[in-house]
Amino acid sequence: MNKILLVLITLLVALPSAWAEIAPQEIDQAAAAVQPQVVEWRRWFHQNPELSNREFNTSAKIAEILRGMGLEPKTGIAHTGLVAVIEGGLPGPLVAIRTDIDGLPVVEQTGLPFASTARSEYNGQDVGVMHACGHDAHMAMVLGAAKILNDNKANLPGSVMLIFQPAEEGAPAGEDGGASMMLDEGIFDERMPEAVFGIHVGISVPGGQFAVKPGPMMAAADIFKITVKGKQTHGARPWDGVDPIVVSSQIVLGLQTIASRQVDVTKAPSIISVGRITGGVRNNVIPDKVEMEGTIRSFDPDMREYIHSAIERTATLIAESGGAEVEVDIRKGPPPLLNNADLTSQMMPALERASGHPPLSLQPQTVAEDFAEYGRVTPALFVFLGNWPEDMDPSTQPTNHSPFFNMHEPYMENGVKAFGHMVVDFLNSQEAAEQ
Repeated sequence: MNKILLVLITLLVALPSAWAEIAPQEIDQAAAAVQPQVVEWRRWFHQNPELSNREFNTSAKIAEILRGMGLEPKTGIAHTGLVAVIEGGLPGPLVAIRTDIDGLPVVEQTGLPFASTARSEYNGQDVGVMHACGHDAHMAMVLGAAKILNDNKANLPGSVMLIFQPAEEGAPAGEDGGASMMLDEGIFDERMPEAVFGIHVGISVPGGQFAVKPGPMMAAADIFKITVKGKQTHGARPWDGVDPIVVSSQIVLGLQTIASRQVDVTKAPSIISVGRITGGVRNNVIPDKVEMEGTIRSFDPDMREYIHSAIERTATLIAESGGAEVEVDIRKGPPPLLNNADLTSQMMPALERASGHPPLSLQPQTVAEDFAEYGRVTPALFVFLGNWPEDMDPSTQPTNHSPFFNMHEPYMENGVKAFGHMVVDFLNSQEAAEQ
């Protein structure tokens, strides 16, 4: 009898058990301990921003930090992207956490002691460069979570892929980049993660709290360019030519009827905005050409395709009615960002533990995020982390892409905790399901 009992005890000790799990309080304590390093990393990234597909120094710094943790990053993916894998000590699935790494062509005006003075070339112009969208904080939070998970990898029932993605703000004209290029270059080819997590700071959410929405949370973002070709003539004799400015004005108004009169507004919102019109050089010369560019935002895939065809039809027929010719070019950007409903529900307790508040429900956002590309191939969850101090009204503070945007650094600890809790909760749930 004693021999049988001894064998059973030996078997139980050898099996993975709840005793080996990483406890939530361990994650919280580790996040507090690594917070000074997270702040230091964030400030380095903030002071040294680089534009999309040009993040060479940023990438090198990340690789240096990861190697210091004992990890072996794969570099040069999608130009400047990196991935690294934390191999857990226990068998289990792969889960991924992702951060974007690029800055924006914005001249910083925060007055911070570590403010960016970097400059670069953008569309042929000399511009300032700034982390005006919080990507500096995103990188630091993922690195903080990486340290915690790597330090506790012996008790991880699975593995964690760290994704450092360039060009979230969009690749330069004529170049590929971003999440789609990371996937095209095979970051998931060897092993598909069973979930991908991402966090974005700064949207109007109470400070330090998380907000999320299952299903469509952020819009698809497409670019259209319309060229109207007329016939140049004297402004005093418009009948001798074809006025592309008048035709373009009619097209702008016609485009607005697509979203307001042609699609079912009860199904999903959509936006068509013209952001640039160029034509003519003199007050009394009707030009021969006008160019306009704009953005399309949509949440429903079928509606997205309809809007594209409606823009081409509307522009073509209005141009023909005025005797002009038209060229329409529509370039697809990121698809709608769809949070997996089951994954969202499963991660709500992890987000609550990370902030001390139940996650807030979020309305669909008409801004876009190419994190959506990961959700096309595997379950994904993207959440917002409120940035501004609790005593400030978020609606009165500088928003993302503002030259005054600044991360409230204490809240990065919540982001580190959220990544840690979501990864551990997910891996533990998969382990429990298999037992």
